[in-house]
Amino acid sequence: MIDVRNPEDGFAALRARIDALGEPVGGDRGEAGEPLTVGEWALLIEDIVEKPDDATGGIYNVATPEEDDREYDAIFVGGGAGGRFGAAYLRARGGRQLIVDAWPFLGGSCPHQACVPHHLFSECARELDLARHMQGRLWYPEFDESKASILGIVELFKKGRSLPHAVMNWQSKQQLDLEFILNAPATVIDEHTVEVEGRQFRARNLVLGTGARTAYPDISGIEQNGVFDFASLIEDLDYEPTSCVIIGGSKVALEYGSFFQATGCQTTILTRSPLLRTASLHHIDEDMRTYVIDMMVDRGIVIHEGVEPLEVLGDGRATGVRYRGSDGETVEIETDFVFVGTGERPNLKLYDALGLETDDRGFVVADSTMKTSSPSVRAIGDLLGSPMEMFKARKCGMAAARNIMGEHYEYDYSEYPDFFHTTYEVTWCGLTEAEARERYPNVIKLQMPPDDSDPESFPLPAAEGSMLYAFTRPILSGWFKLVIDADSRRILGAHHVGFGAKDAFQYIDYLIRRPEGWTIDDMAELSELFLNPEHFIQLSRLRAGKQQLVNL
Repeated sequence: MIDVRNPEDGFAALRARIDALGEPVGGDRGEAGEPLTVGEWALLIEDIVEKPDDATGGIYNVATPEEDDREYDAIFVGGGAGGRFGAAYLRARGGRQLIVDAWPFLGGSCPHQACVPHHLFSECARELDLARHMQGRLWYPEFDESKASILGIVELFKKGRSLPHAVMNWQSKQQLDLEFILNAPATVIDEHTVEVEGRQFRARNLVLGTGARTAYPDISGIEQNGVFDFASLIEDLDYEPTSCVIIGGSKVALEYGSFFQATGCQTTILTRSPLLRTASLHHIDEDMRTYVIDMMVDRGIVIHEGVEPLEVLGDGRATGVRYRGSDGETVEIETDFVFVGTGERPNLKLYDALGLETDDRGFVVADSTMKTSSPSVRAIGDLLGSPMEMFKARKCGMAAARNIMGEHYEYDYSEYPDFFHTTYEVTWCGLTEAEARERYPNVIKLQMPPDDSDPESFPLPAAEGSMLYAFTRPILSGWFKLVIDADSRRILGAHHVGFGAKDAFQYIDYLIRRPEGWTIDDMAELSELFLNPEHFIQLSRLRAGKQQLVNL
């Protein structure tokens, strides 16, 4: 056990352990008896992650009865995005909270195995795509695939991932005054009690936020070496793959497949459902879908839709995949790397003692206040199913905290702006063109390139991040569409493939969902800062002068 509040109880041994590890990043070291610095937290986290079997025990930051003898208002089981933000909100409202997490850090899987590496890989994919496209022109050398190493990029990430966790541990203790127990799993005893390392803690409420993991398909050979998901790719990859077969058609499949292909690892995607048409994705405009998939194929990714994976071939290490094609024929494809992108499910065995109601897909059922079938238990984030996004986890945690502290607050996460990466940012919000035409009699759109253009010679939407594409092969520069109700002039939906749009779409989504909405005239009044989604502003201004709106 390590008590980071009490220098007399395990803290001296902790200091000795940290001192033996070397110099913290940036020389960030505190004096004996002082709270851990960010650099010291990073050293400790990295050491525990690399040597999990060392007898460390839990890392305790729990108030003594002299410091705070109140009953806990909530114990947050899981200190990821939802648990940490929910706990911080509850603490800020004057409540008492405790976070318990099996990992030696707060922040969950996002900085450790999921969101942060995904963004690093997507940035690499974008850079590699441009380098390959521009090779031999201007200052770009001939592209050398041997230098584009998946393993090298994974190792780069692993060397730096302890710092974001360290910041969250330090911030949670020093700035947010949160109580937490890390590096020790919680056993849920009942709706008010958890046990950690033989010690029981009770609270008026439990908030469950332990996330989800990849749901592997039940096919022969899937357990072999050489089969990875987003988490095991980080932890277990120990060779440089030369070819890849992806089983599944989720966002993860598209994102990681685009990264693998960009490095020169020939990638094939096998998916039962058509890409970007799964039930967990909403408001995918068909024209946007077509452009995204066409550009993936243009870059060499092979896509087989409507297929059934049957077996991962190999004798202890994957050598190929057998699948049934859409025509019913059985096909075998060789590969040295299999990646599973079939979506995630939570491990609810952790909560058997609670008898929680679940839906037919294995997610916890909760109302809009995050309350489950057990009134004193709330569930947040990925435990509730789609969307499995960071904003949802954080806002679920805050919603749970607000209700626990006596404020009735409901959170509806059925509508939201969305995005994923290929070698582009793909961002959208609101209605698709087809959905808009079902609801409104007079719909127009602003779109680039237009439907009747030759996209190979139409260099819009040229924008920051795609200017070199626009001047060398215009079809690669991107695509976008703004959907408008011509009668009310309100914007109904926005869809963008390119670069630099994500920040703008957070605000576009908010504006179009206001009761008064957001019109083409409102858009035209904005002051654009050059390009990217600001094309919407320019085209709105070009068309807003017409009393009777028409397409552009």
